[in-house]
Amino acid sequence: MKSYSTKDIRNVALIGGTRSGKTTLAEAMLFEGKVIDRRGTVEGKNTMSDNTEFEQTNQKSINATPLYAEFMGKKINFIDAPGSDDFSGGALAAFKVVESSVLVINATQGVEVGTTIFSRYANQYNVPMIVAVNQLDHEKANWETVRHSLEESFGKKVVYVQFPVNPGTEFNGFVDVLTQKYYRFKDANGTREELEIPAEYADEAEELRQALMEKAAEGDDELMMKFFDTLELDTDEIRAGLAAGLKKGEIMPVFCLSAKNDIGVKRLMEFIINVAPSPEGRVAKTVDGGDVPCLSDGPTSLFIFKTSVEQHLGDVSYFKVMSGVLNEGADLVNPETGNGERLSAIYAVAGSKKEKVTSISAGDIGCVMKLKNGKTDVTLAQPGCEAISHMVFPDAKYRCAVKALDKNDEAKVGDALNKIAAQDPTINVVYSKELRQTILSGMGEQHINYVKWRVNNEFKLQIELYAPKVPYRETITKVATAQYRHKKQSGGAGQFGEVHLLVCPYVEGQEAPKNFKIDGKDTVFNFKSQDISELEWGGKLEFYNCVVGGSIDLSFMPAILKGIKSKMEEGPLTGSYARDIRVYVYDGKMHPVDSKEIAFIIAGRNAFKEAFRNAGPKILEPIYNVDIITPNEYVGPCMSDLNTRRGMIMNQDMDGAFTILHARVPLAELYRYSTTLSSLTGGSATFSMKFAEYQPVPADVQTKLLAEYAAQEEAED
Repeated sequence: MKSYSTKDIRNVALIGGTRSGKTTLAEAMLFEGKVIDRRGTVEGKNTMSDNTEFEQTNQKSINATPLYAEFMGKKINFIDAPGSDDFSGGALAAFKVVESSVLVINATQGVEVGTTIFSRYANQYNVPMIVAVNQLDHEKANWETVRHSLEESFGKKVVYVQFPVNPGTEFNGFVDVLTQKYYRFKDANGTREELEIPAEYADEAEELRQALMEKAAEGDDELMMKFFDTLELDTDEIRAGLAAGLKKGEIMPVFCLSAKNDIGVKRLMEFIINVAPSPEGRVAKTVDGGDVPCLSDGPTSLFIFKTSVEQHLGDVSYFKVMSGVLNEGADLVNPETGNGERLSAIYAVAGSKKEKVTSISAGDIGCVMKLKNGKTDVTLAQPGCEAISHMVFPDAKYRCAVKALDKNDEAKVGDALNKIAAQDPTINVVYSKELRQTILSGMGEQHINYVKWRVNNEFKLQIELYAPKVPYRETITKVATAQYRHKKQSGGAGQFGEVHLLVCPYVEGQEAPKNFKIDGKDTVFNFKSQDISELEWGGKLEFYNCVVGGSIDLSFMPAILKGIKSKMEEGPLTGSYARDIRVYVYDGKMHPVDSKEIAFIIAGRNAFKEAFRNAGPKILEPIYNVDIITPNEYVGPCMSDLNTRRGMIMNQDMDGAFTILHARVPLAELYRYSTTLSSLTGGSATFSMKFAEYQPVPADVQTKLLAEYAAQEEAED
């Protein structure tokens, strides 16, 4: 393969919902680009992208697969992204390294939830979209339904470059209003005739061409002036205007396809070459806010957007050259760690096909094997360069606990999960000291099941997934006092410490009160010293030394605070972390010989425990903001289900044929919610969730939790 200059490269992501035909389109593009001489099929399990056992068994894309085609003297890099939101991390990683995308739509369904999800992601990452209406050869294909759903969802951005002739089982061509030709296909291998537009389609073609010219003119001021003067633009001028509008994200050109029969694929690729933006001059941001323009004469810098472990190859790192020219044998460093890497061999990549090359220019995509530290989301560059800004992914929406079935495999399972998480940034694995569980989080139940499959099949380990504990918090609602004396005599040196303290709720923005009633007497505290701690699990602890007369020496205050903090790490109610508390130590006793640090740790811990239990203790639970995107017909069932989960619907928005429900739901009620939502809506709805705050649990829930904790403690005793 020759080395392509930056201006001759196009980087495109293939996005859309499941079953829209992205992988089939990718095969046709590879075929047209002469990378393969025979197209595979999803059903035949022989496509270039869905090439893992799991993908072939389930007949769906799990991983984002980089591919390329050489076409019209240019190179198109395209990334076949998964269509399920559970595996959306692949598409989001692709958005980091492409300049445009092809949004593939199923002609039998029109705009679906998956279409909406990935189009939103594309807008969020400022990636322009070209629309490819696929499967127009299907017996249930409905062009008018597709047009209506496109215009309802995307409004005035939609502009038709083509319209189909005979959509359905007789589909064999389309009218292209940009080139003013009728393309009729003779076979399933892309062989086409270029004909004059038939008379019966002339009026529709002229109407759409006028709309196309108007939209193109809006993209460029000079073209706008010419169009006002002449009411006409030639084909090259329309392309230029569309290129400007596409780059700004102001238009969504629509194309007609049957990827299965290679109808329209070549025209789509021609449009990508002629109109879609190249990476030349595109500016990437660095972690420090600097700019890295994509130019071949700059310092060499590459960004790794994907890593995988592949059979017979080992670790493979996929990258985009962000600037400069990468030559084989290059020595680069990670700007954030200083670790060096030698890229002894570099490859152009088309799925499972890797072709060795000697150099790769800025803007191009390739891969390298067996880097020591070349992980996903890492920059490698010449010394002195800054790291490219990191990828940003949505919060996980499915969490579970995981453990090895064989306790002897616990360390191996931990290593396996960490390796998988290093390859997939949307997977998170953490051992919770609080819950005493390993928590595995991902984008959905399918995503987590795929992780389990990998652990079982790639690492030959057996694991169990089960419901995780909820990270409750404990706090207080009123003032209480307590005192505790620790006294121990065991033949040798004794232990003695006595602590009197008061606790009250901490309220953000409220000054610490000093006036209290203790044993019926009004008391005013004077602060001798204070310690205000931002707790690592959230909330605050304010600790005040109010002792007068030297009844407790100042040197023992850190020990008392240590004892209090140790009990806050294992709250008195359920063993959960305690938070948002003010503690005043106002009296106590010490012994000139037997008072030691350990005595005051124990006294402080137990005095705090007793005061806490008398201060109107309350259990807090994590509340999440949950946004559900559902077809309008399923709004009722979704709302009813949220009510059973103690959810509160805050408001709702309309988005074409979809409704977005905004709700607040306790985390305790969200385990396996993705599965329930899919069942309620026939798989047509999705959701996202993000932590909002801690709120007190209802009284009946608190009673239940206290009983469960008491039973657990009794069983452990």
